[in-house]
Amino acid sequence: MSIKSIQDILPLIEQPSRYLGSEVNTIKKDHSQMDLFFALVFPDLYEIGTSHFGLQILYHILNSHPKIAAERVFAPAPDMEDYLRSSGLSVASMESKKPLNEFDIIGFSLLYELNYTNILSILDLAGIPFLARQRDGSFPFVIAGGPCTCNPEPMADFFDAIVIGDGEKVILKMCEAWFEWKTEDNSEKETLLRQWSHIKGVYIPEFFSPQIDHYGFQILTPRYLDYDTITKAVVGDLNKAPFPDTPIIPYGKPIHDRLRLEISRGCTRGCRFCQAGMIYRPVRERSLKTLLSLSDASVAATGYEDISLLSLSTGDYSCILQLMKNMMSRYENDRIAISLPSLRAGTLTPDMMNLVKKVRKTGFTIAPEAGSQRLRDVINKNITEKDIIDTVNNAFLLGWQVVKLYFMVGLPTETDDDLKAIVDLVKKLKPVNLKNRRKSQINVSIATFIPKAHTPFQWSSQISLDESKHKIEWLKKKLKIPGIRLKWQNPEVSIIEGLWARGDRRLSRLLVNAYKKGCKFDGWSDKFRYESWVASFLDERIDVDFFTTRYRDIIEPLPWDHIDSLVSKEYLISEWNKAIRGEFTNDCRNGNCNQCGVCDFETIEPKVFDDHKDDTVDSLKQNSNKTKDYKKLKISFSKLDQAKYFGHLEMVTIFIRAIRRVGIPVKYSEGFHPKALISFKNALPIGIESLNETFYLSVHDNVKPKTIVNGLNRHLPKGLRILSCHLASTKSSNHTFEPSIYIVTSKNGFFDEDKINHFNNISEFIVTRFNRKGKIKEINLKEMVINLNLSKPNQLRMILRSEPGQTVRPFEVLEKVFGLSTEEIKQAVVVKQ
Repeated sequence: MSIKSIQDILPLIEQPSRYLGSEVNTIKKDHSQMDLFFALVFPDLYEIGTSHFGLQILYHILNSHPKIAAERVFAPAPDMEDYLRSSGLSVASMESKKPLNEFDIIGFSLLYELNYTNILSILDLAGIPFLARQRDGSFPFVIAGGPCTCNPEPMADFFDAIVIGDGEKVILKMCEAWFEWKTEDNSEKETLLRQWSHIKGVYIPEFFSPQIDHYGFQILTPRYLDYDTITKAVVGDLNKAPFPDTPIIPYGKPIHDRLRLEISRGCTRGCRFCQAGMIYRPVRERSLKTLLSLSDASVAATGYEDISLLSLSTGDYSCILQLMKNMMSRYENDRIAISLPSLRAGTLTPDMMNLVKKVRKTGFTIAPEAGSQRLRDVINKNITEKDIIDTVNNAFLLGWQVVKLYFMVGLPTETDDDLKAIVDLVKKLKPVNLKNRRKSQINVSIATFIPKAHTPFQWSSQISLDESKHKIEWLKKKLKIPGIRLKWQNPEVSIIEGLWARGDRRLSRLLVNAYKKGCKFDGWSDKFRYESWVASFLDERIDVDFFTTRYRDIIEPLPWDHIDSLVSKEYLISEWNKAIRGEFTNDCRNGNCNQCGVCDFETIEPKVFDDHKDDTVDSLKQNSNKTKDYKKLKISFSKLDQAKYFGHLEMVTIFIRAIRRVGIPVKYSEGFHPKALISFKNALPIGIESLNETFYLSVHDNVKPKTIVNGLNRHLPKGLRILSCHLASTKSSNHTFEPSIYIVTSKNGFFDEDKINHFNNISEFIVTRFNRKGKIKEINLKEMVINLNLSKPNQLRMILRSEPGQTVRPFEVLEKVFGLSTEEIKQAVVVKQ
């Protein structure tokens, strides 16, 4: 088998649509007109990376520049990786399939410590040396950004530069410096690094030399006197910040398959365990007018049926009720739901719940974090048991069937009584649940507390692996209650995450060792290999307890001391001491300044829009969806070329969102989750093309067929095309099942004519199948295959029955009749006539 490009691999792998790069709103530029090629890399699978909002923001900003082409790269799944390695192909970008090592700058998003081994995998597949010091000017610059960079030291050796803080302005400044550097006669790598070091928020690890003192602490010595501290970059006015209002619509089923609308950034609630709440300060909101304008543009550009309001604490947004009222007045008739993924108990009011459920009851998670009030005071959660009970009670009384609760074990000062309090609280919520006649459920998630850099708990210890296992096992037994579903994070995963969260540069060699032992996709439970990590600890003599279970003295040097998050160490120490005393700190959003050090009250200060009288917005004219006059249309379409890689459900979603973007008013089902009334005559398996397929759609009576054809063809991805549209017959008649005709072309061989003759001349051809219950069933293939004949030596024409209980897939015929291997079958071109 000869593989010369990624296109040759696509038929052979699972979920090939991950690698197509032709999604709606993808930006593909003319490379001959570009000066800078920038790869935006997310070190996880496509369905995870495409859900990352930050990647969409950078993609939008970079591609807005006339001379920059920004393209996406995701970690290939194991099956794709195997083919890339065996064929000697590089990992490549989605948009142009440009090999990663041919880009000028490669930017990694660091969202999660368990993705670190995937970074090495991607660099390895591209033939790029891991360590920055091993890469000369012939290699791309490799940079990183994201929340994990607030302690950049464990990964510092791998990157030429690391962005600390908000990247919107920083990334363009780095690109402008690159343009200037590229025109210089002496374009030494260090020259650009020095230019980058003058940009606020850019850390150049090479300009700091690490040493380990006799206490075992890492000490960094700066190479330049004017570059000893890196201050995080802050977007002062989020309301004026760039926003991706034409986001890419991923294929498949991403983990967040909805429109994401960032309503605010930052949080000042002051939870002492929460890194995001510290490093993203201060609170900066977008105005009501801005959000409605962005949502209108984004809905029109995507066709999403869900809008998720993004914020660290959505309920704290100053105009949340007004925003939801305005959005519902706009989108309710189009069945667009609003979800609030991040909420504090007490902020989700019955008024908000009633607005949410107008379309459908989207889910929400409440995070008490701790079971007892004492421990909630320690962590500064500032919610009461009554807040939690009232919120859950309201949800069930208003018709919700599932509520999610999130707790942590191992928080500072935790006792056995605090652990018992988790069980007691969940049990108190259970009777509320039972008041609802329908079956309701509480989902409880448990994770081990992990101390993070730049938080008041950065000096705290992380509980040991054994203690974590013991606490979780105890909770599993105590919460084995009907109506309660318990999930937990693997304590071994928590140990690895804790190690990377507070480690230093000694961990770089550990990462390489673990990667060479096969560690990849560590955040996926079925891929995580703790025994390989333990072996790497021993190989590299890494004392895990030194970084995880050890309490730190507030005077000891920390690996991230050179990173200024703007939250002062004095403030963090004060909060750490208040935690020990069980004292809470008020939210400064609407009260007195807590002197955390972030705001200068000139360019950086809280920005909220609590005077919503100035932001009153007239709702858009509601659609005339109340009419009951509908008609059913029969629509024919072709599914060719790359569209053969769409699964059936994936294709249905593509059509529904295209219908929304065109603005075709359709009829919806009734009930809990209203859906557009669309039905497909057949479900083609992945890998098969078709010249003519059919679906039925119920639309308003005034919709013209020409609108369907022309409108959808402007909005469908490559390979899908509407052929015709006309009124569906209303006559009731006995349904007749027409046989299906397929043309199969072998890519690398020919079909054995003797096997065809043998099959056509015998009376029965018994094969075995597994039914849905896993039992073996014998069937006669002759009853399902009407005819087989050759059009050419490498081209087969087959006519197959398509009746209930009398169906067979072309792939099964190729396997059973011709004895072809799975690889040969997948490489064949199958077109339904």
